[in-house]
Amino acid sequence: MSKTVEIRVPDIGDFVKVPVIEILAQPGDAIEAEASLITLESDKATMEVPAPHSGTLVTLTVKEGDELSEGDVIGSMEITEDADNDAADDATPAPQADSPKADEAVDAPAEETPPSEPAPAPTSQSPAAPSQPFAELGTPAHQTPHAAPGVRKLARELGISLEGIAGTGRKGRITDEDLAGAIKAQSAGGGVGGLAVAAAPEVDFASFGPIETVALSRIKKISGPALHRNWVSIPHVTQFGEADITDMEDFRNAQKDTAAQVGAKMTPVVFIIKALVASLKAFPHFNASLTADGAALIQKHYFHIGVAVDTPGGLVVPVLRDCDQKGFLQLAQELTALSSRARDGQLSADEMKGGCMTISSLGGIGGTEFTPIINAPELAILGVSKAQVKPIWDGQDFQPRLMLPLSLSYDHRVIDGADAARFVTHLSHQLEDLRRLLM
Repeated sequence: MSKTVEIRVPDIGDFVKVPVIEILAQPGDAIEAEASLITLESDKATMEVPAPHSGTLVTLTVKEGDELSEGDVIGSMEITEDADNDAADDATPAPQADSPKADEAVDAPAEETPPSEPAPAPTSQSPAAPSQPFAELGTPAHQTPHAAPGVRKLARELGISLEGIAGTGRKGRITDEDLAGAIKAQSAGGGVGGLAVAAAPEVDFASFGPIETVALSRIKKISGPALHRNWVSIPHVTQFGEADITDMEDFRNAQKDTAAQVGAKMTPVVFIIKALVASLKAFPHFNASLTADGAALIQKHYFHIGVAVDTPGGLVVPVLRDCDQKGFLQLAQELTALSSRARDGQLSADEMKGGCMTISSLGGIGGTEFTPIINAPELAILGVSKAQVKPIWDGQDFQPRLMLPLSLSYDHRVIDGADAARFVTHLSHQLEDLRRLLM
C-alpha cells in the first residue's frame, strides 16, 4: 500500500531564505532514502536537502534561485507503508554543512549491527578502489549520485560528473577520497583524451635536509586538476603578437581622473576588453564552445569576458557580462568592483561562470610573453605581458613606441593558425586606434 507525503526542508541551523543553486532530481525519479534532492548555498556553507523516505518523486515545486527556510515544502513523493515504517526507525539526518568534519560524520559507518537486507551484487569494480572510479555498474545514469555536499560542490567547480563514480561511503556515498581517485585516474590513467601519464615519483625529501609540508589553498586545489585536464585534453597552440598602444596610453592617462571620480581605475585591461569584443565579433568561431562529443560548435551571441585576478589564495576569474553593451567607464567600474571582491574572497559562483574568452594580464608584473592555458570550455585565452618602449621604423626613421606583447593560446581542433594570426592582428589594430572601436 502506498501514500503521498510532503517533502520539507529539514533543520538547516540558523539560516533563513537560503537560495537553491542546484536541482538534483526530477518528478518521476525513483529515490532512495537520504538521496539528495536539491542543493542550498548560504554565505557560509553548502547544504543538500535529502529525501525523507525511499519512493517515487511526485512533484518538485522549487527551482534554481528560489529561497527556502526550515519547514518549507519543496515537493511530494509516493512511498509504501513499509518504507514509511522503516523510516520511523531510522530518522533522516539534517543536511550537512560543507565542511570536512561534516562530511566525515556522514561517511563514518554507524556503530550498529549490519542491515539484514542482502548486500548489492558486486560490480566489475571494487568499491574499495577509489582510484578506479569509472565502473560501468557504478551509479546508474537515471539515479542521482549520493555524495556529501562538499564533494558535490567540488565536483561542480571542477566540471566532473559524479555519475559512474563508485562510492565507498555509507550506502554507496561518494566521499572526498572517491572524487580524488576519479581525478587521479583521469590524469594518470588515460581518462582524459586517452593520454597516459607516468605516475609522479615518490621522493623522500627529508633525506636531503629539513622540510616543511604546506597545504595548498582551496583555490589551487580546485584549479590545479582543472588546469591539468585542460592542458592534456586540449591541443594548445600559442600565437604571439604586439600592439602599438602609445596613443591608447595617452588617452587612458587623460581619463584616470574621470574614472577616479566614480571610484574606478582606468586600467589597460578595460581597453583590451573592448578590443577583444570587437575581435570576437569579427571572428565569431572564436566566440564558441565545443559540444561534449566534440562534433559541433555552440555559437554564442553574447560577449562575456573573464579576467584573471591575482588573489592571496591563487588566481580566480570573475566574468564581466555584456561587454559589447558597455562603455569604457562602466567597464572600469565593474572591473574595479569585481577585482576587489575577488581579492576579498567574496565572489559568488555566478560571477565566475559564462565567459566567452579570458584575459590573463601580467602587464603590471613583468615578462615579455607566456603561454596561458585555455580556460575550458572556452576556445582561446589572451595573455598580456608588460608593455615596453621600442624603436619602431615608420618608413623614414625609428620612433619610440609603446608596444604591448600579446599571447593568444587557442584550441587547434577548432581554430587554425592562420585565423589565430588574423585574430591577433585585428586585435592589435583595435588597440592601436581606439576610433575603430566606435565603428
